[in-house]
Amino acid sequence: MNNTTNRVITPDRKPVTTRTHGILDYVLGLVLFLAPNLFGFADVEGPAVWVPRLIGALTLLQAITTRFELGLIKLMPMRVHLFNDYAAGIFLAASPWLLRFYDSANQRLWLPHLAAGIAIVVVTAMTEKAPRSLAAGAPRHQAHA
Repeated sequence: MNNTTNRVITPDRKPVTTRTHGILDYVLGLVLFLAPNLFGFADVEGPAVWVPRLIGALTLLQAITTRFELGLIKLMPMRVHLFNDYAAGIFLAASPWLLRFYDSANQRLWLPHLAAGIAIVVVTAMTEKAPRSLAAGAPRHQAHA
């Protein structure tokens, strides 16, 4: 018998597992929430400050409530989580222009938003759509004969 027949081939296999994505969510959520202080623009007031804080808090809440390995209250499907990540990343990257706090002379004010937003979109695109443990171990519904 050929060993290759026992392998499960998953076309959705991507380099970032949902577990790794969860770890990144908790770290990024905290970093985004603290970004105004870490990058020295907490005193600026307005959307430059509240956008990363809001997205950071939402990222933490979403990680806590997602149905994946690191979710504490497993309510949200991973696909919804990823959709929200795309939306948050695009909004975060575009926020300096959308909310008019882009200042070419003051990169510390807008560059973290752009960089974090792009990173969120890239990591999301590289993340599997379902936890491997659930995909491999979940019971399958079978039709009755």
